[in-house]
Amino acid sequence: AYAMLIPIVGGVGIACIKEGKGVDINYTAFAWASVANLAAAIKGKVGGSVTKALKGDKSKNMDSANVYAVMNIISFLFTVPMVVIAEMSTLQDEWDKACDEHGAQALIMNIVLSGFFFYVYNEFAFAFTASVGAVTSSVLNTAKRVIIIVVSSIVFVEPMERNTVIGSAI
Repeated sequence: AYAMLIPIVGGVGIACIKEGKGVDINYTAFAWASVANLAAAIKGKVGGSVTKALKGDKSKNMDSANVYAVMNIISFLFTVPMVVIAEMSTLQDEWDKACDEHGAQALIMNIVLSGFFFYVYNEFAFAFTASVGAVTSSVLNTAKRVIIIVVSSIVFVEPMERNTVIGSAI
C-alpha cells in the first residue's frame, strides 16, 4: 500500500511544474499544507489505534464515532484559545463586515451547516480509516481530490495545463 504513495507524489510533482516557469509553488502554503497532512495522518493513526484498543472493552462504549467525537472536543478546547489570541483583534470587524454583506441569520446558518456537514463527513472518514488503514484511506482521499479538481475544471470551464492533466491522471 505504501508503494501507491510514490505515483501520487510524482503526479502532484508533475502537476506543479508550470510550462516556461518550472516549479511554481507557494512554499508557505506548501509548508502549512504539509503540517496539516502530518497532523491528519497522526490523528488517523492514533485514532485508529485508540479505537481498536477501546473496542475490546465493551464497558467504555468507545467505537470509532465516539473516539472521533472525544478527539474533536479535545481539539476544540486546545484550538479555541489559540484562535482567540491570534484573531481577537480583527474578529469583531470581520464579523460585522460579513453580517453587513450576507446578514447575521444567513451567516450563522452557513456556519452551523458547514460545521455539521464537515463533522459528519470527517466522522465517516475516521470510521473508514479505522476499518481499512491510514495508507489506503490516504490513497483514496487523494483520488477524491483529483476527481474534485477535474470536475471543478469542467464545471467552471477552467482550462488545465498539460502538466496538470498528466499529474492528475497519474
